Amino acid sequence: MAKSPAAASITTEQDVREKLVPVVLGGDILGYSYVREFHRVYGINSILLATADVKAASSSKFCDYRVVEGVDQESSLISYLMDLGDSLFAQGKVGILVGSGDWYARIFSQNKAKLEERFVVPYIDFDLLDDITQKERFYAICEELGMDYPTTWRFECAERDETFDANSFTYPLIAKPSNSARYHYAEFPGKKKIFEVETADELETIYSNLVASNYDRELIIQDFIPGEDDGIHSVTTFSDDEGNLVMSCMGQVVLQDHAPSAIGNPVVIRSKRVESVIEQAARFLKHVGYHGFANFDVKYDPRDGSYRFFEVNTRPGRNTFYVSLAGVPFVKLFVEDYVLGHKIEPVKATDPFLYACVPPLVVRRTVKDETIKAEVLEAYKSGLAQFPLFYEPDSLEHWFWAEVTYHNQIRKFKKYVWDTGGKQAAVD
Repeated sequence: MAKSPAAASITTEQDVREKLVPVVLGGDILGYSYVREFHRVYGINSILLATADVKAASSSKFCDYRVVEGVDQESSLISYLMDLGDSLFAQGKVGILVGSGDWYARIFSQNKAKLEERFVVPYIDFDLLDDITQKERFYAICEELGMDYPTTWRFECAERDETFDANSFTYPLIAKPSNSARYHYAEFPGKKKIFEVETADELETIYSNLVASNYDRELIIQDFIPGEDDGIHSVTTFSDDEGNLVMSCMGQVVLQDHAPSAIGNPVVIRSKRVESVIEQAARFLKHVGYHGFANFDVKYDPRDGSYRFFEVNTRPGRNTFYVSLAGVPFVKLFVEDYVLGHKIEPVKATDPFLYACVPPLVVRRTVKDETIKAEVLEAYKSGLAQFPLFYEPDSLEHWFWAEVTYHNQIRKFKKYVWDTGGKQAAVD
């Protein structure tokens, strides 16, 4: 069994309702998704820790929202969490730690031994996390297992004397850091999550900026796979403590965020399952001995009909609410496995869904494939489209800020897509 030692006093679902306290790190859409799902499934409220007051989450009546100074710094965060864990323990409660970003997953994993004294920590051990989140290692494993991935080049940013010839490539290309957690701390002009590179001059500037920053890992340069946002697919999985796949869900990204700081985040995903892709993900997870949630980014390559794996995220992705929409409440997997220690029977989350973080106007004006556009707009009309922040039992104030967040997407797409002719906009 995978039951966490911290949850020894929780043996029934009634215990879960009376004793378990979700401690959520991050006030974004995933942070609120945790809050609403723990309340919807178990009727329990969460503690949410954030660096700033995000109104759509802080206005929720189902969480104790705390703006904590230093929560984005490892030493301050761990100190705060240990004190919080002691406080919960004194009240006869048990905390479960869940985070909204790669950085939190890394910190939880790196400090797992200490945190597990007081919390359920549903993240893999750090040695495995640090290995497979290095994109060069991920691609090496894909090569070993016969999984398709984009043609890739790697350049070390810590080696200031390495030869780098931007003119040796054929454009367009994709450029991105090999280690997103280390990139979290890098500061330089024009920083983006992922760079779509059109010219050698652009690539030279990106590489020079990274070398001059405090980023000390590799820059990954990849062949650009043609196609619109709808070529991207998201695969979310949950594996047991023997690495066996016990839950799988997959969707086709219809539209991604195009704001520089959030580029690549899916804002519309519809249900679409490709069993051969799920099977490859399952093979990867079993091979490395993975336990818990993982999320894979995959893109369909129209040149040869393959599905190419980009990376594995060692946590639930920002859009994991779509698993609940597909019929499997995603927080229940945490509880059944790590808290109650139950064996989870394999399940496929296959209910039709449309995960939608933008109003239909954005789809109407942005999606180019007319067939997909028509099908998605029909899903809005039928009521299938669901936005994670729209949770009916929550407060009127929360609903106000949820509506503001939802409709602000129109302004963002106007600024970063419609007014730029679809090209990447520069950072403000």
